[in-house]
Amino acid sequence: MGQQHKKNIKRRRRKLYLKRKNEQKKASVVRKESTPAKKTATKKVAAKKVTKKTAAKKTAKKAAKKTAKKAAKKAVKKVAKEVEAPAEEKSAE
Repeated sequence: MGQQHKKNIKRRRRKLYLKRKNEQKKASVVRKESTPAKKTATKKVAAKKVTKKTAAKKTAKKAAKKTAKKAAKKAVKKVAKEVEAPAEEKSAE
């Protein structure tokens, strides 16, 4: 009798578990239907736009850095030439 009793308890507990599980699924489906799908889609699109913007900003920053470096190098060369030129004139005198 003990073995059969355990079996019946297990079956009953399983039935109750499956019933709860199915009710939970139904409740979640109702919740999903109540929230519009467009919001999630717009959020995804917005997130993509943000990532694109940040990527564009990064590339713009890199380009700005490059041009700044080039300009700085040119300025340094120009100053170096100006410094060398008067030194040459003095040594020529």
